[in-house]
Amino acid sequence: MPKKVSRRSFLKRTFGFAAAAFGLSAGGYYYARDIEPRLLDITNHKISNNAIPQAFDNLKIVQFSDTHLGFHYDLDQLEELIEKINKIRADIIFFTGDLMDEPNKYSEANQIPSLLQKIEAPLGKFAIYGNHDHGGYGSDIYKSIMEEAGFILLLNENRKIEVSGSSIHVIGIDDAMLGRPDIKLAVENIEEPSYKILLSHAPDLADGAYSFGIQLQLSGHSHGGQIKIPFFGALVKPPYAERYHEGFYEIGSQEPLTLYVNRGLGTTRLPFRFLSRPEMTIFTLHSDNGN
Repeated sequence: MPKKVSRRSFLKRTFGFAAAAFGLSAGGYYYARDIEPRLLDITNHKISNNAIPQAFDNLKIVQFSDTHLGFHYDLDQLEELIEKINKIRADIIFFTGDLMDEPNKYSEANQIPSLLQKIEAPLGKFAIYGNHDHGGYGSDIYKSIMEEAGFILLLNENRKIEVSGSSIHVIGIDDAMLGRPDIKLAVENIEEPSYKILLSHAPDLADGAYSFGIQLQLSGHSHGGQIKIPFFGALVKPPYAERYHEGFYEIGSQEPLTLYVNRGLGTTRLPFRFLSRPEMTIFTLHSDNGN
């Protein structure tokens, strides 16, 4: 049954979209279409947890997401991004979905693997499905590209990463909109205790992930709202990114799950970004076990 929209909520949305239309007129339109989408924000965050082994102290992770190649994001931009990623000298790379906007219609798909192959990460490159990776019969296209590029594509499964006899686990689940995410299946055979990082394109699945002892979830999908209006916030919140759409959240009260929602790199539906710059994120793990 469709969710009933209150009069107050309707008026707020109407005013918000009217404000957006006004803000995007003239100079605002030019800024949101041609300037902000190219203003890459490289954010740095430290992740501390007593479950992180000492051997992983200061280990560096890069997350990038939602390139949407073919919709106002091109291969030249991807190549520039890869150069920036390699300068960071990350240990692990995570791509959290939506590589191409329409996989079966993107004529330059065959050029993507050779670019992504250039990304360097001694402990592994991991990827998951986003809704656009499944859309347009793109599931097999995306799988072929990522595997040829040297990424481990996680589909309701996990991988152990080992350093000096210690380990953590990376877990990847399917997309929530067009796939079949199964966290229970994905965490099978993980030895406890273990520091667990979940890759889920859809951030709102964090509420369910908390019960599986996940310490960190990395997501995308929301584009940070893509267009934000002062005092009203994000205007574009897709399904499964309605509760959590940007930055850090703590899920649960005891031993909470830390969720981070990356704003992504490209745009979708509308070729605009306003107060929601494209983002690449660097996480540095910090062992907080007191040893």
